[in-house]
Amino acid sequence: MALMSKKPDFPAPVMITTSAGVLSLCEKLRHEPFVTVDTEFVREKTYWPRLCLVQLGGVEDVALIDACAPGIDLSPLAALLAEPDCVKVFHAARQDLEIFLHLFDELPVNVFDTQVAAMVAGFGEQVGYDNLVSSMTGQSIDKSHRFSDWAARPLSKAQIAYASADVTHLRVIYEKLLHQLGEQGRLPWVKDELAALGEVSLFRPDPRGLWVKLKPRTNNRKVLAILREVAAWREEAAQQADLPRQRIIRDESLLEIAVSRPQDSGSLARIRGVTADFSRSELGRGILAAVQRGEQCPESERPELPNKRRTERPRAPSGVLALLKVLLTARSEEGRVAARLIASSDELERLAQGETDLPVLKGWRAELFGHEAQALLRGEKVLFVSKGQLQVVDRA
Repeated sequence: MALMSKKPDFPAPVMITTSAGVLSLCEKLRHEPFVTVDTEFVREKTYWPRLCLVQLGGVEDVALIDACAPGIDLSPLAALLAEPDCVKVFHAARQDLEIFLHLFDELPVNVFDTQVAAMVAGFGEQVGYDNLVSSMTGQSIDKSHRFSDWAARPLSKAQIAYASADVTHLRVIYEKLLHQLGEQGRLPWVKDELAALGEVSLFRPDPRGLWVKLKPRTNNRKVLAILREVAAWREEAAQQADLPRQRIIRDESLLEIAVSRPQDSGSLARIRGVTADFSRSELGRGILAAVQRGEQCPESERPELPNKRRTERPRAPSGVLALLKVLLTARSEEGRVAARLIASSDELERLAQGETDLPVLKGWRAELFGHEAQALLRGEKVLFVSKGQLQVVDRA
């Protein structure tokens, strides 16, 4: 995200390669009202991201902490991220937060994500940093170093400029977003959206729940029980070996194992994508044990597809969904909030079917759209067009 042209009032970036430098910087930044934060990392060959660089922006400082420097102590950074009175400003924070959780075993507190805030403020869905910089500062972004090898040393001057730009304009963006959201009365909306970023479960999901992401095409609960066990086994094996999960065994092989239920190394080796060496290895024995756990799972504890009950219920009439979509579009445009941020298509379907435990019926979403949508479904509201504008009024 390096800038093609740099504002003259940005401090020159400083590379920090010593523990003393980390301590001095972080002690200073802890007393500031907010600090902008970003990271550079590599992950192609590992399960856990390998932190290479931490960029920090303060009132008078733009600093890059070299996380690859031998013997460097990052514990003062953990203290900065845990400081409750200093806002930590990120853009698209999830990957950065995952890195810090793995490194320090706790999430940063008092986090503000400008991507989330920009969506609430009306900048569209998942707006990129470069687009946000352009629209809010009038500056341009040079993307040429986006795919640099951040583990290689020394870093070039261009890489340093690129990395430092991630936290310079972010200060301006944060302050402008705060002002705009305050005028719109939407700071509480952002707070609601950011609450999820403080949940450890978002970054450390239960391995036994990951089978759903494999999108099995069967309702056979015994097969699903086996898939649950082998998917959980793979996740734990990938974490222990620090290898990408697909390097342990591929998704399609897990799906076939769940259906075929191999009982020994010979039958395991006949699975597509499984070699004879793998089937006889410790990994092979581990996956066979997982198959057995799934086989022995009591019927009452076998999982089912999350949407099975929903698909068994009658679908909402298409006309009802169309009405909800019309109302959603109107409230999205009126509020300058991306429609998908308010409610997904799945939520509209569930709302039309009468479900009430939905995000769209809570907090600001309920105020903007959800409560009115329920009134429409009950026949208490009607839609009509007047002078080219959609009108929603109480039913006479």
